Amino acid sequence: QIPFVNLKRESNLIKEDLLNATENVLDSGNYILGEKVKEFEENFASYCGVSDAIAVGNGSDGLKLIMKSLGLGQDDEVICPANSFIASAWAIVDAGAKPVFCDVDNDLLLSVETIRKCKTNRTKAVMAVHLTGKLCDNEKILEYCKEENILFIEDAAQAVGAMNSKGEKAGSFGIASSFSMHPLKNLSVYGDGV
Repeated sequence: QIPFVNLKRESNLIKEDLLNATENVLDSGNYILGEKVKEFEENFASYCGVSDAIAVGNGSDGLKLIMKSLGLGQDDEVICPANSFIASAWAIVDAGAKPVFCDVDNDLLLSVETIRKCKTNRTKAVMAVHLTGKLCDNEKILEYCKEENILFIEDAAQAVGAMNSKGEKAGSFGIASSFSMHPLKNLSVYGDGV
């Protein structure tokens, strides 16, 4: 039988490096928000081409913090794709706003055309979800959002390193974005993280 996911095989390939890194953290005695977290945040921000990155527990937490930090709440609508993992809508609901589920194009991604069909006078943001390393048409969506005075948020959980033809990476287009490093994502950790 072939397992659906074989995380053990992957970890065996780099087990010595993992154990050394874990031992270094244990020896430091600094388990929360230590130097390694700061180093990761700086490196990840640089890699994505943005000024700042903040590590939190998981991608869902990242999305919730984005919603709340942008002041989205009661009577606000946030457009998100109907085919996304539930965490996209959870974050919107948790902030007190209303998710508006939007159809996607044949590439399974939002487009300006699909967003236009869902926009109302209560629309405050669009949460584009990049799937399986494929980016939404960020430039067109961002331009549309600017014209309509609505926020553009990226759910980039499955898009670490994905880039457009100009070399601009996921997470660098919207006002804020959230990534996931769940073991089944394209850049993963052993546990959960973002």
